[in-house]
Amino acid sequence: MSQFPGDLDLSRTAHLIVDLQNGFMEPGAPVEVPAAREIVGRVNRISRAMRAHGGLNVFLRMILGPESHREWPVFYRKLPPGQTARGMSEAFSPAAHHAALWPELEVEAGDLVVEKRRFSAFIPGASALHDTLQRRGIDTLIITGTLTNCCCESTARDAQQMNYRILFISDGTAAQSQPTHDATLENMRMLFGDVLTTEEVLSQITSSRVPARAAS
Repeated sequence: MSQFPGDLDLSRTAHLIVDLQNGFMEPGAPVEVPAAREIVGRVNRISRAMRAHGGLNVFLRMILGPESHREWPVFYRKLPPGQTARGMSEAFSPAAHHAALWPELEVEAGDLVVEKRRFSAFIPGASALHDTLQRRGIDTLIITGTLTNCCCESTARDAQQMNYRILFISDGTAAQSQPTHDATLENMRMLFGDVLTTEEVLSQITSSRVPARAAS
């Protein structure tokens, strides 16, 4: 069970949906994560609850391109066998099929879609996410998506060090193996945030304080 203290203020809370894109979700995709297909229903439930109770959903998209070869060469040197720098850049270029959000995700008016160019959305130059959240007064993040042990963990770690409160969803994140998934959950529990199930976070959302902007 979670040790999450206190109630959520949804006027200050965002649900980050990390990298649920075709390139991670489709069978045979460049970075297929089969378990990620299994979490979509739970992610959608959290997104629906956030909308219904005045919270914010932010869908993050991992984007690469020709400039990445020059700006991030160490990433390409670590690619596993079968993946090439050119192939990855083309697959995750902004308009590419594999860079698009998974069609089973529910994305609606009022949700945000933010591109990021590193595993973490919060390192300088990676995305506009931090400035966007700060303008909205956001200080608490619910994190779902894939890969648990890469982009989700990297984003959560950096966000916590920037003073965001982290709620990391154990059955709303997915990795390529159970041991790597579980290791990240232990890291989160140790220092970086609260680990909740979907049902636990839905209970927090539905019992949350009504945001001031929605009270009129």
